Amino acid sequence: MIPRVSVVIPVYNEGEGVVRHLERILREVLLPAEILVVHDMPEDTTVPYAKEIALKDPRVRTILNTYGRGPANAIRFGIDAARAPVAVVTMADGCDDPQQIDDLARLVDRGVVVAAASRYMPGGQQVGGPRFKRMASRWAGRTLSWFARVGTRDATNSFKAYDTDFVRLVGIESNTGFEIGIELTAKATRLHRPVAEIPTIWLDRQLGESHFDVGRFMPSYLRWYFFAFGRRLSDEQLAARWAARRPVTAPVPDKEGTPA
Repeated sequence: MIPRVSVVIPVYNEGEGVVRHLERILREVLLPAEILVVHDMPEDTTVPYAKEIALKDPRVRTILNTYGRGPANAIRFGIDAARAPVAVVTMADGCDDPQQIDDLARLVDRGVVVAAASRYMPGGQQVGGPRFKRMASRWAGRTLSWFARVGTRDATNSFKAYDTDFVRLVGIESNTGFEIGIELTAKATRLHRPVAEIPTIWLDRQLGESHFDVGRFMPSYLRWYFFAFGRRLSDEQLAARWAARRPVTAPVPDKEGTPA
């Protein structure tokens, strides 16, 4: 059966901590789904625990990212490997609510190209996390919503659903961190393609340490923040932009592990 939603989870040495989150996803996602656990190296401590779950539930797949290390490359690899028309990106630390994956996917089914889980709309909330990061993301979300009309008050949140055809058309140029959420929101805005949002309650991770480096990732976020304010672009223009910038990478393996 072809899945209706591909859940893409970039991981980095989550170890046993990933088990609880995967079990919640498997319990809460009711649509036909595949869960792609994307890791950068075979020795990642997440892999044995994810593979153990995969033996019990075929919806789970562990895939090795060959696009280069880092969350941006892992997410791009996961979306390229997705078999469903909708890809939902969620983190491995349990900060996102898996009960909302179906709702986000259904928004894309209805025609939006980006469906955002928003911490900053009525009904949403952010619990915990570094103060500066909270303030910066809230300010970016509000100003992009007010002045660039991006369709969401939380453009920076990684917890989003995407139309996979849209993503493959415009491409993912990010290669540093988690700025993909704002990149694809900005590109949808420049194309005048629909973006929607639902409220979410984001909880700071309870186990392990965050790998988010504000100083390192900030320039990439600012690049796409300002990109959102540009003039309208056509599908052909963004496709040409992606063709010119697309890095040379190894082909994505198919389900059986052979090049697609």
